[in-house]
Amino acid sequence: MAKCHVTGKTTTFGNTRSHALNANRRQWKANLQTVRIVDEDGNVKKVKISARALKKGNIKRV
Repeated sequence: MAKCHVTGKTTTFGNTRSHALNANRRQWKANLQTVRIVDEDGNVKKVKISARALKKGNIKRV
């Protein structure tokens, strides 16, 4: 569900490492914003878009 409509960014997984090199599993969630856009057919729809894709300005917002 949490996926950018433009770039396809999703949650990434990995480890946090302490100074003693203990590994704890964690996840980094993408900075997704819900915006209303105009798609190719001219319809208005709500989609999730990453903050970086929003700053680029390649999409038409309503």
